[in-house]
Amino acid sequence: MASSEISISPSPKQPQKQPQIGLFSMVRLGLFNMGLGIMSLLTLGVLNRVMIDELQVPALATAGVISVYQFMAPIRVWFGQLSDAKPLLGHHRSGYIWLGIGGMAISAFVAVQVMWRLGEHVADFGWGAGAYPWAGLLAAVFALYGIALSATTPFTALLVDVSDEKTKSKIVGIGWSMLMLGIVAGVAIINIVLGSVENASTIAELKGPINRLFIVVPAIVITLTLVSTVGIEKRFSRRSRRSMASDRDDSISFAQALKVLTASRQTGLFFCFLLVLCLSLFTQNPVLEPYGSQIFGMTIQQTTTINAFFGMGTLIGIIGAGFVLMPMLGKKQTVKLGCGIASVFLLGLIAVGLTANPMALNLAVGLFGLASGVLTTGSIVLMLDLTAAETAGTFIGAWSLAQAMAQGGASLLGGGLLSLGKVLTGASAVSDPSAAQLLPAYGLVFAVQAVGMWIAIALVGRVDITEFQLDAKQAISAALENDLD
Repeated sequence: MASSEISISPSPKQPQKQPQIGLFSMVRLGLFNMGLGIMSLLTLGVLNRVMIDELQVPALATAGVISVYQFMAPIRVWFGQLSDAKPLLGHHRSGYIWLGIGGMAISAFVAVQVMWRLGEHVADFGWGAGAYPWAGLLAAVFALYGIALSATTPFTALLVDVSDEKTKSKIVGIGWSMLMLGIVAGVAIINIVLGSVENASTIAELKGPINRLFIVVPAIVITLTLVSTVGIEKRFSRRSRRSMASDRDDSISFAQALKVLTASRQTGLFFCFLLVLCLSLFTQNPVLEPYGSQIFGMTIQQTTTINAFFGMGTLIGIIGAGFVLMPMLGKKQTVKLGCGIASVFLLGLIAVGLTANPMALNLAVGLFGLASGVLTTGSIVLMLDLTAAETAGTFIGAWSLAQAMAQGGASLLGGGLLSLGKVLTGASAVSDPSAAQLLPAYGLVFAVQAVGMWIAIALVGRVDITEFQLDAKQAISAALENDLD
């Protein structure tokens, strides 16, 4: 494995060589993302489907209960800061990752057991006030699931710790490619398991296969996490070499970390960039399949291929950006290129609506996925640069919070824009609107996304990594000096 010499503070001793992370270890790290992809599809996909289709829990109640985990996102900043300040199980990052994955596995299994109780109540008494305590308990379990998921935030900080300029884009490319593979694996698992129980007529017939699924798959995800992370931090982490506080007995407190976080105007600028970018990227999610159905006349089975084309395009974009575009263009130019291309293909989604050709829609979605992969890779690598060694976890927590807020808001924005478009075009006043009447409403969603991409380009153009690093360094120095007073 290749090594590179890292400069450290002046010392009479010869600087030690820091092992540089190699391709095999990058793939190992990617296994964690693969596990997260599987777990997300397993928990949200299976439970959502079973609760609505099999247990007859109202869709709105199901969505509300499951979405509780997203409201735990603000705690990511706290877990990030904890990983900066307080090692767990002998590691600054890995211990929190292990704790989080273990908590996710346990809470997911508990959620299934509470779901059965809720389903039994609905089967016996119907949906009503008596079901609310069980629904509330299930929501509380999903809150715990969200807290456990937030505890894994230091994984991204670990990527900061083990990477340098030469390896950063490759780590991101491999890691997020394996996340997509994990999602594909999750889809396959869901189809296999739900296909085997689709003829089940009672809750008792459902319980066995679903319970086994929520034992075996989380166990696999825990195994992937351990294989991914054990030994990586101790061998490759550069945190102690980069941190001004590494040799101190004390550490930067949460309050001090927040001061460092807000010391530079670049922090707020990049936070806004991530919000706009993620909103522009995910707003089409709740409307894309209905678009295929209402404008292109696609069946339910045909609309599922839309996600496959998007996923394949994203995978190609991530790999291409990580190994080709990033080394050639740099981070900011890669983001700008991805956003520009994405805006063109978003307008392309409107144009193919005029053809009513399903294959044209799949191709346009695949190309949009390609652009999404490019801009995602560039923005993640840029995000890793906008951290400080002493407070890397805190910054990663803040960036993760921005993404979570945007992903949650994107569903509301997409549905809201579609409804607004129907009102403006008069389609909402028609009981059975035609494709020609609906196309402008869907076009409004995609057009707003395209505009958002150009706003993101303008924002990222103002991001200055050098200014951020100088401001953060001064804030950290001030925090450490105050501790000595």
